[in-house]
Amino acid sequence: MRHVVLCLVLTVAVLTVQRSSAGPEKIVFPANYKDGVLYATVDRYDIKQYRELYGTPEAVKAARDGKPIPSGSVLTLVQYKAQVDAQGNPIKDPSGRFVKGDLVAYTVMEKRTGWGAEYPQDLRNGDWEYAVFTADGKLNDKANFKSCFQCHKPHEKQDFVISLAKLAGTFPSGAVAARSGPADVNITGFAFGPTRLVAAPGTAVTWTNADDSPHQVTVAGAPLKTVVLLRGQSASLTFKDAGVFEYACALHPGMKGTVEIK
Repeated sequence: MRHVVLCLVLTVAVLTVQRSSAGPEKIVFPANYKDGVLYATVDRYDIKQYRELYGTPEAVKAARDGKPIPSGSVLTLVQYKAQVDAQGNPIKDPSGRFVKGDLVAYTVMEKRTGWGAEYPQDLRNGDWEYAVFTADGKLNDKANFKSCFQCHKPHEKQDFVISLAKLAGTFPSGAVAARSGPADVNITGFAFGPTRLVAAPGTAVTWTNADDSPHQVTVAGAPLKTVVLLRGQSASLTFKDAGVFEYACALHPGMKGTVEIK
């Protein structure tokens, strides 16, 4: 009996070590993230947040040289509440950007050679791991880390980094003209406009992104999805059959719209 108990204790100990060697616990809070490069700022209209994205110098240099992001790279997303007026609308500075308020949290992705080997292939993001830290720099072990992998997984061709164009300095800038055709949908302020579009069967609906953030349209229950759209880019999807089609942004699920074909 003593031998059985000892075996059980050892088994539990081994499982505990394996569990602690995986996941967000690998990542140490990047207290010196500001020593890196502030490569992007984003206004999140959908959740009223102002966000800053920092990258370690090696990661930024590699991306801007068109080279793979090296092991040891850390990308830090710093989330702030946007300051709001009496009506709850975000306050904007003279340039039209949100004014940042209280610090909310940090989301960190770190790349190390060999990391991620314990994950199934349909979830693994190469050598990247993710962690979420509270405003005081403590690991939030209640965060939904699986959603980080699921959100970044479709972007394998750009090393799972959704903001790669910003990191590389290739993200388009300049004004984006709104399109007003009967089958056009404009993306502005993390919203689709119009949110509901009615068209005939066989219509190609076109989405144009005017935001500083990338977006990707995906239709629920149908094999229809655009490429990731950067600022100023457009993509079309053709709806052959009658019906009501709900869609959302694959990167920001709170953004939703409807296409009715009749």
